[in-house]
Amino acid sequence: MHPIEKTDPAIWKVIQAERIRQQTGLEMIASENYTSPAVLAAQGSVLTNKYAEGYPGKRYYGGCEAVDEAEALAIERACKLFGAEAANVQPHAGASANMAVYFACLQPGDSIVAMSLAHGGHLTHGMHLNFSGKLYKVHHYGVRKEDELIDLDQIETLCRDHKPKLLVAGASAYARVIPFDQISEICKRHGCLFMVDMAHIAGLVAGEQHPSPVPWADFVTSTTHKTLRGPRSGFVLCKKEWLPKINQAVFPGLQGGPLMHVVAAKAIGFLEASQPAFRAYAAQMVANARALANELQVLGFRLVSGGTDNHLVLVDVNAAGVSGKVAEKALDAAGITINRNGIPFDTRPPMDPSGIRIGSPALTTRGMNELHMKQIAQWIGSILRAPADLALQARVRGEVDELCQAFPAPHEHA
Repeated sequence: MHPIEKTDPAIWKVIQAERIRQQTGLEMIASENYTSPAVLAAQGSVLTNKYAEGYPGKRYYGGCEAVDEAEALAIERACKLFGAEAANVQPHAGASANMAVYFACLQPGDSIVAMSLAHGGHLTHGMHLNFSGKLYKVHHYGVRKEDELIDLDQIETLCRDHKPKLLVAGASAYARVIPFDQISEICKRHGCLFMVDMAHIAGLVAGEQHPSPVPWADFVTSTTHKTLRGPRSGFVLCKKEWLPKINQAVFPGLQGGPLMHVVAAKAIGFLEASQPAFRAYAAQMVANARALANELQVLGFRLVSGGTDNHLVLVDVNAAGVSGKVAEKALDAAGITINRNGIPFDTRPPMDPSGIRIGSPALTTRGMNELHMKQIAQWIGSILRAPADLALQARVRGEVDELCQAFPAPHEHA
């Protein structure tokens, strides 16, 4: 009997229900993935018992010799993987990694230029209810209406008019390559610092499927899950001269003791992402997203920006007569997990927007390829054309389950 089952049957039941859900359904939320068994094991290791406030060699607790080595490995591997000068691997999440950069280089009330959440940005890029929107004067750029690509002219104008101290690039729902080199040039012309939040595309950068922001940005933040396929957590890359301020912002500025079991899992994730097999994985992620996008277009659905260059597809379902909320619920009933999502210039409310966001990371981890994406697109199309058809949902659910049985999730092998 498993220790959890013995100690807490109620939680064991929850864990088993989630394990079954992950195995028997198509996980297509663009920000979700499956860790390797090694990453999963590290997160359940004895390292969770150790407090380690401070940094390797400079802790406020004794007995940190082993965890010092784990953190040093994570730092070394992160820098090598992304070609960075320095790294902090302690942030608990991407949000706290972003907060660390803000605290390191800004004062409350300073101006920031960042991508609007409504156009594909992120909460921590200045959304008015988030700490970033409350502490700083944020001026948002978006995409052009005609092609739904990042509006570089708008960024230039905002920098000229507001003289920001920091410009933030990166997105949570943008399907095209982000031109870091061109945005960097705008920063240089207007004398502002440049931060890139690469949380969604970190695995594509590591796998050489998206241009790296590291040569262009003063700071690069990221999660370690999503396309990078590590534990749920965050990290910061920066120029060497900024490392003391970043370190101070993380501890004692934001956090106390780091989660050493998660830091060790990050080290494993960085090592895994440095292997040739991961580059093949990243390439397949992009190929799968493009196959899915192409088939959806053949079926008559409008895609924001007309397609994808990365791991996600943003579909305007409102144009097909369905709301995002209805689409999410109907697809979930058929065993296909996606999320409702706003689209640029959306006229619908955020809780029931015009779009859905679909991603390829998790299914690519399971070994699915372009042919499977075409079949999945067919299922998605049939459900969205008849979202109230319960019999159709049940039939597709059965076919989804059959496909999933042929591609076990990594934890099923552990």
